[in-house]
Amino acid sequence: MTEHFDVIIVGTGAGGGTLAHTLAPSGKRLLLLERGDFLPRELANWDPGPVFVDGRYISPDTWYDSDDRPFQPQVHYFVGGATKMYGAALYRLRPEDFGEMQHADGVSPAWPVSYQEFERWYTKAEWLYQVRGVHGEDPTEGDWSKQYPYPPVSHEPRIQEISNTLAAAGYHPFHAPCGILLDEANRPMSTCIRCATCDGYPCLVHAKADAEVIAVRPLLGRPNVTLLTGSEVVRLNTDPSGRVVTEVVVRRSGETEVFTGDVVAVCAGAANSAKILLASASDRHSAGLANGSGQVGRNYMYHNSKAVVALGKEPNTTVFQKTLALNDFYFAGNGRQWPLGNIQMLGKSNAMAIKGEEPKLTALAPLWSLDEVARHAVDFWLTTEDVPKPENRVTLDHEGRLHLAYKPTNEEEATGLYQELRKILNHIGMASHHVLDKNFYLSMDVPIAGVAHQAGTCRFGTDPATSVLDVNCKAHELDNLYVVDTSFFPSIGAVNPALTAMANAIRVGEHLLDRMS
Repeated sequence: MTEHFDVIIVGTGAGGGTLAHTLAPSGKRLLLLERGDFLPRELANWDPGPVFVDGRYISPDTWYDSDDRPFQPQVHYFVGGATKMYGAALYRLRPEDFGEMQHADGVSPAWPVSYQEFERWYTKAEWLYQVRGVHGEDPTEGDWSKQYPYPPVSHEPRIQEISNTLAAAGYHPFHAPCGILLDEANRPMSTCIRCATCDGYPCLVHAKADAEVIAVRPLLGRPNVTLLTGSEVVRLNTDPSGRVVTEVVVRRSGETEVFTGDVVAVCAGAANSAKILLASASDRHSAGLANGSGQVGRNYMYHNSKAVVALGKEPNTTVFQKTLALNDFYFAGNGRQWPLGNIQMLGKSNAMAIKGEEPKLTALAPLWSLDEVARHAVDFWLTTEDVPKPENRVTLDHEGRLHLAYKPTNEEEATGLYQELRKILNHIGMASHHVLDKNFYLSMDVPIAGVAHQAGTCRFGTDPATSVLDVNCKAHELDNLYVVDTSFFPSIGAVNPALTAMANAIRVGEHLLDRMS
């Protein structure tokens, strides 16, 4: 007999895990379907060799680019989804990001909700995910109804020096909002030990505010919550009218299983959520489920990002470096024609991470030399908004293989942000201390396989002709299908998308509670 649930949630990451956490106290029967398993706790969690060089935690999968060339996306199929490996940078979009914004390569469209309407869910997400930060430091942020639940993570001496110098020069550095479970006032009792293996690593001591630790793990053992791992959803079937999803078809342990639910929420990530809908084509939905608009899979976005390592003669002894951010160039103005984006710190470089991220560039470099590079490195992450383009899209071929056609946008803006960073580094006195007595920057552009910030593919809106989902993230064409991950983004802004996905999952969860009451 097919087992029936009130809500079936596909995926347990920032969207699915948070949605489950919001719904579980209601007592409704929930089924969480996770393609992967629990990420193993092992010493390799904190070893840059297995993590960055061997790709130990990259899940096996093959996608194809627009020229039919296979590549392995840097996806992570675990309970907690991509948040198991994220840097726990939990930023709000700026109020202007919710409106239309002109960029060098096109328009970033307006959202069907305003920042003011969305704000209360940002606050709820910050408190659920125990974000460390301080509202009021960054002049680009919007109004906030409640201060962060915990004070910001303190800067270590070298980063504090950079912050002080920037502030004295008229910039507006601020403490980056961090989702780590660090209690600096009571370090012996702190879950987080403030290590250097956080950004891009799994957390061995479960001190990262990821979706497994914060949202899913507290639900385990509840009689109304069932979690099935190793369960890949391959298609959704509907009733004859095409208006109601009646079956969720799952591949599990080599067998096919079918589950039914009153509500189905797809939260598999922007690419895989689109894949599920496209793979669910039927007589009533010939172009894919919920795809009467032709928008499913389109408008795939990924930030135009760059990792920059600035090298100085003096050592940088910082351990946890990801505490500083700067939004002075986020918008156009002050002589800048276009918005440029966000600058924040990365996790501290180490030799094996550099080797793993740039294997060709470092193939002949001995590890001792990379150690020396890392010892003197100050690491930055530059993010420029990627505007949605219909031709940047996910499609399936006749064999059901996922193809990702993608070209980055706003290269002019990304270059402008990089040049602004160079000015900053010169200004704070690093130029005269660079290796070889000249400005030396090792920069790493993020390739197509880097999908951590993927968004779009099932945008929400008020017009069924131009969007896939309505304002509550329900498919326009179906009565019980929701998509609750970063797929719903009409635009991506220039800050990390995780907090917005979490806040939206709480928002949609509260809508579903009203619907099912």
